Amino acid sequence: MIGIFRIVVGFLFATHGAAALFGVLGTEQVGLFVWPSWWASLIQTVGGALVMIGLGTRYAALLCSGSMAYAYFTVHQAGALLPVQNGGEKAALFCFAFLLIAFLGNGAWSVRRVATAEAAAATK
Repeated sequence: MIGIFRIVVGFLFATHGAAALFGVLGTEQVGLFVWPSWWASLIQTVGGALVMIGLGTRYAALLCSGSMAYAYFTVHQAGALLPVQNGGEKAALFCFAFLLIAFLGNGAWSVRRVATAEAAAATK
């Protein structure tokens, strides 16, 4: 279940970032190198893809979690205290989902697990 959770969360995050980065899926494209929106979209796209495939998962998930915490406290928190009031539900959920992934690791079905298994088989 950890592997499935990691894949789904990574996919959703990557598509969220790619939509803003490339201006697809009904989302307006962010300006090139504009702080923080372009950089956040890049982190979402690349970090989400790395988490989804299970490569550098803990580091990518920690970076993604931190970017969502930053988004929540700089963009949403100014509007109201609770996420339901300030529109920050997605940021809060992604933040804690990635924090959980950073602590639990890959789970099953990851590039890292396949590479490790192949290396172990080659040494026998």
